[in-house]
Amino acid sequence: MEKKQKWSVIEVIPKEDYTLILTFADGKKGVYDFKQDLQYPVYKRQRDISFFMKAKAIYSSVVWPDDSDIAPEHLYEACTPLKSDCP
Repeated sequence: MEKKQKWSVIEVIPKEDYTLILTFADGKKGVYDFKQDLQYPVYKRQRDISFFMKAKAIYSSVVWPDDSDIAPEHLYEACTPLKSDCP
């Protein structure tokens, strides 16, 4: 079994305000504001909120049905930490 890196995404909860609530392999929890990424052509489909909401934690990252993803290392560094009592 492959050892997960600390920045491996183990859970993602997409929100309708284009944020992602993330849980990482080392227990860190945070929120990532995806709105800044919507300007990039690779994320054109994510502009549709129903498509954005289909984000899943697969292959240690956040992945959508069209196989677009975002680097988990970036998510780990750029997310705003959540307190453990936050949903």
